[in-house]
Amino acid sequence: MATLTRPDGTLDDDLNLSRRAVMVAAGYAAFDVGANAQPITTPADGLVTGWETLPGGLPAFVARPTGTGKHPAVIVVNEIFGVHEWIKDVCRRFAKAGYVAVAPEYFFRGDPDKTLAKLTDFTAIRAIVAKAGNEQVMGDTKTTLDWLGTQGFVNGKKLGITGFCWGGAVTWMAAARFTELKAGGAWYGRLKGEPGPENRRWPFDVADDLKAPVLGLYGALDKGIPVADVEAMQTALKGSKSSIMLYPDADHGFLADYRPSYNAAAGKDAWGKLLAHFKANGV
Repeated sequence: MATLTRPDGTLDDDLNLSRRAVMVAAGYAAFDVGANAQPITTPADGLVTGWETLPGGLPAFVARPTGTGKHPAVIVVNEIFGVHEWIKDVCRRFAKAGYVAVAPEYFFRGDPDKTLAKLTDFTAIRAIVAKAGNEQVMGDTKTTLDWLGTQGFVNGKKLGITGFCWGGAVTWMAAARFTELKAGGAWYGRLKGEPGPENRRWPFDVADDLKAPVLGLYGALDKGIPVADVEAMQTALKGSKSSIMLYPDADHGFLADYRPSYNAAAGKDAWGKLLAHFKANGV
């Protein structure tokens, strides 16, 4: 990295700012990029990757193995920052593991120019995210499931879903609604909330309605999701095939290697457990 021009020489903070700028330019979410982050970059060799337009104009990033044959498929539900570079990399990771991974752009109606990943104003981010109500999101998830069912490279009997933060809550809700899903993986998604203008339910409210087993992956240091909520959900899930892993040293976003909260040990363990969960349940 080039030395910055200044009378007193280059400082560590200068390099941090430069690193952050490089990552934002590369397509990572600007709001929470870690100054010293070294995100995993999964190569696309041996994969088919790119954007598809699903029915209704729903954009979706897709990564899948090359060649013929039918593969299990996973819907990847983004954080509040939309389908940015990290979500695309997660899709490539799944594709390398033999899956068709599809990440719908759930916020495209409120963010047609895909500005979310560039925003640093949390109020502006929340305003866009708020436009995607639960019923719209469930509708887009159904659209994605139907699309997967029409693709010759997909085994329509082996469909799963996983999501992060905002997408973690979506994962629980989708698993309570769609019988097409065989398994879900919810990463640090909110479990309880207010009904709001939609009079919507939350994951804790649908614990008894889950049609597919969900593996919850949560961090005990997460300030936005109290451990008490996680424990309440664990109790609600007793006797079912769903469960929650609570990592004592992990914070919110612990799999996201571009964020300051990334926890490599917890992330590696949770990723392995998710893949095992999918395989054990036919995905």
